[in-house]
Amino acid sequence: MELWDIYDKDKKKTGRTMKRNDWCLKDGEYHLTVLGVVARPDGRFLITKRKLNKAWAPGWWEVSGGACQAGETSEQAVKREVLEETGLDVTGWDGGYLFTYHRENPGEGDNYFVDVYRFVSDFDVSEVHPQQEETDGFMLATLEEIEKFAAEGIFLHYDSIKQAFLL
Repeated sequence: MELWDIYDKDKKKTGRTMKRNDWCLKDGEYHLTVLGVVARPDGRFLITKRKLNKAWAPGWWEVSGGACQAGETSEQAVKREVLEETGLDVTGWDGGYLFTYHRENPGEGDNYFVDVYRFVSDFDVSEVHPQQEETDGFMLATLEEIEKFAAEGIFLHYDSIKQAFLL
């Protein structure tokens, strides 16, 4: 069973945990998620397409990410998520933590912080091995292509993370 740490409004651990997707958080309590923008020096970004059988945002484009497990730092979580979802080990790559944003869903028990990272390397497309259970493929996209997907409403979190693409 996967557990997540519970954080307070100041992003400090409370010492309590919750079960994955249990949505039991009170107002003022949060869990932590991460997003990892994977970039190449030529200005292209690795994005993946969500499986069509996903309950939320099927067929949409996204960057790698997910929940931070109990006891895990956000850096450990983002490196794990990028590796699981793309096959790329970003350890030692240029970049790192950029910023945090948060979402509050009053009364729904699902408030969360999102730590956003950006990693840069001249990786080859042959090194990418997308997670078959989660994705329907990937692409190395230009900023213009990502902006087009966002304008069509099929790129997850774009408005919250767009500055990570603009560095």
